[in-house]
Amino acid sequence: MENIGYLAAFLTTIAFLPQAIKTIRTRDTSGLSLAMYACLTVGILLWLLHGIHLGDYALIGANSVTLFLALPIFVIVASNTLAERRRLRAAQEAAQKLDSSL
Repeated sequence: MENIGYLAAFLTTIAFLPQAIKTIRTRDTSGLSLAMYACLTVGILLWLLHGIHLGDYALIGANSVTLFLALPIFVIVASNTLAERRRLRAAQEAAQKLDSSL
């Protein structure tokens, strides 16, 4: 069963790698949800802490690597989301000023 745990940890971690590489390279997060990545990142951190508590090397290794990959994506998604909200707010304010000047 221990080998199954290591195999599961390897597969779930390696499955995350293509998304991490693509997002970090392109910085395109248009299809990614900030709420989902926030939950995912916190969940990975909690699994890591659980693995440390249990001394389970499969949990520790997999969640350490996945957190290392998820954290930069979360930061990029958060940054892009906040920038988009600022752009929308600025556009709304500009439209209101234009409307009020007419």
